[in-house]
Formats: sequence, C-alpha cells, structure tokens
Amino acid sequence: MYTTQVCPYCQRAKALLKQRGVEHVEEIRIDLDPVQRNHMMEITGRRTVPQIFIGDTHVGGCDDLMALDHAGGLHTLLQA
Repeated sequence: MYTTQVCPYCQRAKALLKQRGVEHVEEIRIDLDPVQRNHMMEITGRRTVPQIFIGDTHVGGCDDLMALDHAGGLHTLLQA
C-alpha cells in the first residue's frame, strides 16, 4: 500500500484490512521517498494515496477498497 504519514484514508484502509484478517500491510511511504511517489504514479496513473495492491492486483484507493468489500469481492481477493 502506498501511503503517507498523515493520510486519514490510509488509516481507514488499513483498519478495514485488519478487520478482514490482514495481519501485515507493507507500506511504501511516498512522503519519504519521491522516487516511490513517481513509481506509484507511473504504475497506477493516480496521484492520491492510498494506492492499494493485494498481490499483483491494483485495488485502487480507500473508496475502491470499501466498495470492493461491500460487493463481497475483497474476501475473494484476500483468499487468492
């Protein structure tokens, strides 16, 4: 998950993942590493955080993660 230190959406996304049984989230702090910020923008086409990957699947941001969970797709993705 691409994050920054003060992002409330990053905190919300991590909390949802924890509720769904994810014990560890690998965070890439783009506020500390401009190279990683550029990389995130190149691979996602987005400039905002969080940008969430589950395995090789780009889920998107916090709203995308919440929508996926609401639709029942998050559980399936986490099981894969």
